[in-house]
Amino acid sequence: MSKASGRIRVAVESTALLTPRTGVGQMVTNLLTTLSARDDLEVSAFAVTLRGRGALAYEVPRHVRARTRHIPARLTRMLWRHLPIPRAELWTGRVDIVHAPNFVAPPARAPVIATVHDLTFVWYPELSTPDTLTFPRYIQLAIDRGAVLHVVSDFVASEVRDHFDIEPERVVRVYSGLVPSAGGDPARGRRLAGSDRYVLALGTVEPRKNLPNLVKAFDAVAGDDPDLVLLVAGPDGWGVEDFDAAVDDARHGERIRRLGYVDDHDRRDLLAGATVLAYPSIYEGFGHPPLEAMLSGIPVVASNAGALPEVLGDAALLPDPNDVDALAGALHTVLSDGDVRAQLIARGHERVKLYTWDRAGAEFADLYRQVTEGGPANR
Repeated sequence: MSKASGRIRVAVESTALLTPRTGVGQMVTNLLTTLSARDDLEVSAFAVTLRGRGALAYEVPRHVRARTRHIPARLTRMLWRHLPIPRAELWTGRVDIVHAPNFVAPPARAPVIATVHDLTFVWYPELSTPDTLTFPRYIQLAIDRGAVLHVVSDFVASEVRDHFDIEPERVVRVYSGLVPSAGGDPARGRRLAGSDRYVLALGTVEPRKNLPNLVKAFDAVAGDDPDLVLLVAGPDGWGVEDFDAAVDDARHGERIRRLGYVDDHDRRDLLAGATVLAYPSIYEGFGHPPLEAMLSGIPVVASNAGALPEVLGDAALLPDPNDVDALAGALHTVLSDGDVRAQLIARGHERVKLYTWDRAGAEFADLYRQVTEGGPANR
């Protein structure tokens, strides 16, 4: 703790800010913004990378100090797998706590918190990349070195406690928050989509998002709704070929459109103009896009997989993601039944009140204080 200010000095590993902004990168941005606004914390950010490291100072909030070193990430991670070096303090200087919000935590003299967003790489290795398949080893190394694991839902907390060798009290759930923003422009969103009626799918195109089944479900309802479009907005991940093949096989494939990566401005407008958000993921540890849609007053069809029932409650329709008929039926209901739409929109409006960054910031600050005082970390 800083003797001069009495504030806890928190260093947040922020390499995710230097890649195209997806879920983890957005979480890091919001985490830094929230923590740096608190009077009881002194926040810095560091990136473990050579490429683009000079850009970190431009990606962090105004009152966050950015710190980098001329050390390659691949070499660093290789060392971390075998030795407790280089320690985080090589980047951060002296701090009270290190928070690694993207699975891989550095060794450190200070207490460490590592965020685990989900265990896709454990339960669905076929849906994972070679890089993420290394995460279980890094997570167990962090545990063995005394880290506390932050998880984003009770669902993930249960999975982590079951799978890893860790005391239950060292797994702590703090829900992520939503950032209230100026409402999007629905007319612009519809122009981007090329239609006044569109099913919006937000997120990286990857197998876990179950987009081939969404294409089939859309195909089943599109025949009765000639103006309806399926719009997929998100960067290519891996396994895109299965999605492309599903579009090629669809009877209404000409009404399935891709925008690729969209910035925050386009994202808000697309949400504002959407008829429904579809998020039929096979597995999720939390699920931000459905909550963003609820914040925008858009009804949601998601799935009953992973943490989605916990996070979304009764504010979305939650069919089995592997049942194309059930998914198509849920889409048809939301598209055609005005009473169900109104009910989902009203429930969504209430549901999002559970997820604020003010609450998350207070819970993180409390966790940091507990850990620095010898709480869950048992240090």
